[in-house]
Amino acid sequence: MYLFNPENDLALANFSANYTPPASAVKIAADLALLPVWYAPAGAKVIASTVQDGPYLSWLQEKFILRNRLVSLFDIPLFPEEEIIPWGWNPALRKKLLDAGVSKEKLPTMEALAQLRSDSGRQNAIHILNELKAENNGFCGESYFFSAVDDLLHFLHSRHGDHVLKMPNSGSGKGLSWVKGKITDKQTDWCRRVIHEQGGLVAEPVLIKIEDFAMEFNLADNKAEFIGYSLFQSTSSGAYRGNFLMPQTDMEERLSEYTGPELLRQLRKSLAEKLSRQFPTYSGYLGVDMMVCKTDTGYRVQPCVEINLRMNMGIVAHIFYNRFVKTGSTGKFTVDFFKKTGEALTFQQRMSTDFPLIIENGRIVSGFLSLTPVSEQTQYLAYVFATSPSLPQNTGKTAE
Repeated sequence: MYLFNPENDLALANFSANYTPPASAVKIAADLALLPVWYAPAGAKVIASTVQDGPYLSWLQEKFILRNRLVSLFDIPLFPEEEIIPWGWNPALRKKLLDAGVSKEKLPTMEALAQLRSDSGRQNAIHILNELKAENNGFCGESYFFSAVDDLLHFLHSRHGDHVLKMPNSGSGKGLSWVKGKITDKQTDWCRRVIHEQGGLVAEPVLIKIEDFAMEFNLADNKAEFIGYSLFQSTSSGAYRGNFLMPQTDMEERLSEYTGPELLRQLRKSLAEKLSRQFPTYSGYLGVDMMVCKTDTGYRVQPCVEINLRMNMGIVAHIFYNRFVKTGSTGKFTVDFFKKTGEALTFQQRMSTDFPLIIENGRIVSGFLSLTPVSEQTQYLAYVFATSPSLPQNTGKTAE
């Protein structure tokens, strides 16, 4: 049984069983509750707070030969033999499931969650980054952990250029503070609060980013298996925008233009070994965010920007492309936010009209598809836009 709980990182950072996520996190969880139907195995159940989206799921099952069933939170005890697989685990989710009648034997212990929180801290990427840089001069990047404000300030005052400060635990693309030259008093107060609450803070020089990408793994029985590359886009502040839908060979070829193919292959092999050693108790999906950067000595790879010990959008996009996109077609997987009531529905209707969906044998050839139901109240929308080189394209419009 699969559950989409995107507030996981925030809840894990807070580490309270009574954590209440912000309204925005509650809204995205509700709007995208059906997202797991695209990455869960055929026949798996999807846990949704509401099961009123049955007609939409029925339409998907007809078009894409899906075999998923929606169940409510309180239906979970009816399936005692089935494993619960959320986006990520945290104490608040554990309590919610216990309150719904789920046996504690099916849930991680608080000790296991404490270890997961420790392993999920951004400071864990520092050790692996330094090891990778020592192995290959094709890598770049610096990352430092500070447990005292005075040490952090001394570091910043001794350096030139811009820096980014990161909470050890926070939501993806969140918990960041960008220092433009000199740190401000307000930022210093923020640093004191973060160090007090989380025991430290990560500081890194801002690099000239050319490409965002990731390597995705599955860790089981203390062995990390490489799943594939993830080529994605983010905003200047670090927030996720979307993933490219394209063959793995094309992704590797695109990245190899900067690095050469051998560096990438050596990196994924070395990372698999280091991840297995660094996280001996973790089991499940994980992603290592990376960047291609422009430096004074040419293009270099920052090979360990962040490690996400959970499901992530890169893996969703990877699974979606392999299962539901026709060979030869490419596109983009996007999660978008619409501020005003009705904007998402208007967008969905316009895109569906301008770029009608073409499906062959359960696979997308081209067009626009909303991956989650859309109504007047929808604000967060997950969708794909695909094109095929064999079909004429309307170049006057885009899916952006």
